[in-house]
Amino acid sequence: MRTAIRKLALLSLLVLSLSLSDISAQQRAHTLTGDIRYHKNFHSKVLNNDRDVIVYLPPDYETNKHRYPVLYLQDGQNLFDGATSFIPGQEWRVDETAQSLINAHKIKPLIIVGIYNTGKDRVNEYTPVADEKYKGGNADSYGRMLIEELKPFIDRTYRTKTDFKNTGIGGSSLGGILSLYLALKYKDVFGRVAAVSPSVWFANKQIVRYVEAGRYRSNLRIWLDIGTKESREAAESERAVDDTRLLKEALIKKGWQLNKNLRYFEDARAEHNERAWANRVELILSFLFPAKND
Repeated sequence: MRTAIRKLALLSLLVLSLSLSDISAQQRAHTLTGDIRYHKNFHSKVLNNDRDVIVYLPPDYETNKHRYPVLYLQDGQNLFDGATSFIPGQEWRVDETAQSLINAHKIKPLIIVGIYNTGKDRVNEYTPVADEKYKGGNADSYGRMLIEELKPFIDRTYRTKTDFKNTGIGGSSLGGILSLYLALKYKDVFGRVAAVSPSVWFANKQIVRYVEAGRYRSNLRIWLDIGTKESREAAESERAVDDTRLLKEALIKKGWQLNKNLRYFEDARAEHNERAWANRVELILSFLFPAKND
């Protein structure tokens, strides 16, 4: 229970900080790299709300007619730009890392779509079922928004490869369990997923039970990780690691093979924040979209 309370407090601070970031973002220095496109106030009829979408395009996008793989990432305001990140100046550096890896021919050139969360609806939209105390549980509708509205828009607007082998999804914390849940549910849409520091604890570890109860094709390529210092409390950090190991074992029992189509990584002393996740982006992209055919 203490773990859940502390995590909920963290999520509440996230929502508050995101609201404050809307006010102060214009006063901060932008940290964008590469060809970045914005789609402001993307409207969802499914969710009846609006959100910003930010898109990173690979360096050669304007110089050829190629089509590209696409990676959809949650919490889009925290991925590319320190001016919009909920901790000022602390972002995932996805644009800088992708640009460097592509130029070095270490990963496939790809399009990366950052889907902003809406602040107050984040917990609800990012969780597959309601927690008895903390509610939530609208991930199915969020998934419909992504599949029925956003992905078709991105595929119309940009030169994308639309098949599941070239479509990935990812996120951290609650965004991590959301991404894994949707990747397993929409097995014909997503072929790659990154579950970064996933909040396995939510709703009494429902994501583990979901994996255990399902029947899947193990052609989904999964990145799963956790930091060993996700909380200031040592016992809570140990519990987070234990929960993520439990999720890893559930996936292995369902047919995923460690270090083949499942990569599990424990980041020594890494905390639960953007700085820690930024340090793992190179590993994540290199596993999900390697330059050589996988």
